[in-house]
Amino acid sequence: MSDIKSMLKKLTEVYAPSGCEEPVREIITSMLEGYVDELHIDRMGNLIALKKGLSGKPKILLDAHMDEIGMIVKYIDDKGFIRFSYTGGFFDQTVLNQRVVILTKNGPIPGVIGAKPPHLMTQEEKEKIVKRSDMFIDIGAENRLEAERLGVRIGDHITWTAGFIELAGDKLVSKAFDNRVGCAILIKILQELKTDTPVYGVFTVMEEIGLRGAKTAAFKIEPDTALVFDIAAAGDHPNIKEGEAPIRVGGGPVIGVADGSRANLGGGLITHPLIRRILIETAEENNIPYQLYVFEGGTTDGTVIALSRAGVPTGLISVPVRYAHTTSELLSLSDVENSIKLTELAIHKIVEAFSKG
Repeated sequence: MSDIKSMLKKLTEVYAPSGCEEPVREIITSMLEGYVDELHIDRMGNLIALKKGLSGKPKILLDAHMDEIGMIVKYIDDKGFIRFSYTGGFFDQTVLNQRVVILTKNGPIPGVIGAKPPHLMTQEEKEKIVKRSDMFIDIGAENRLEAERLGVRIGDHITWTAGFIELAGDKLVSKAFDNRVGCAILIKILQELKTDTPVYGVFTVMEEIGLRGAKTAAFKIEPDTALVFDIAAAGDHPNIKEGEAPIRVGGGPVIGVADGSRANLGGGLITHPLIRRILIETAEENNIPYQLYVFEGGTTDGTVIALSRAGVPTGLISVPVRYAHTTSELLSLSDVENSIKLTELAIHKIVEAFSKG
């Protein structure tokens, strides 16, 4: 348990928003050296690890995205205040007054996201959510020239600085559990898995801004089947109606059933029925708690992997997380460990089911 905890701490404390994944990629590489047969970085920046196995065996792709949601410098005004764009899905209300770092050529520059204070707002303004267009980043610079001398440039990546903390029981809180927890699961599987089938562990880039790395990696590898590791939005807290998000932290790994848009689950993944059945049966046979989920609020790398080339039977295992896409994502360590256990037990059955014979 302490091994996973320390791994999660190391992975989440690094700054690596979409399009700027190199720092976390370096850490993952160091954790995999000596455990896999090959490690390389493709043209998109994905880290691809290979356990060779035997020729003629079906190839399985295991996926987790490296990037965290972030921002990017859009404009520096004459007074040195910085306007920004999002790289990933944010709710404006969770962004205001957060502490951030701008990843400049001179290193990280700290700042805070500001806006008009409530003391100076009209009553009408107080009743509205402050939009990103009304926010700015204050790094303490007196003017644009000083901001530029510090190293800030248009296009610099930005992320928040919230640290890793432990709560009661086995609960952990950090930024970027989406999806460093998936990376930790995949790292542990590659470190521990013994199999004679070729296993490709792919740590992808830019999932949060369009599933980009997974699309190109799956096309290149052309796997016979795939499993994706990500997070699932838990609803076991106040102000969530029954049925809206029936996933709870501590309830076990989430076996994805379907995801996509709220209107009709368009643009998402329907988990391959055989993979779903194998995951459920494996969990029940080994007394591993699990949860099933139909998610109407988004999707994962699994969508583009499943549609690569002639199609790839794809499954999804997620860790339930409260307060996703904020500075304070919360999870249970037991869910992480059970996700690893479920995968290691099910992977052989999945490979066998999709054997070319």
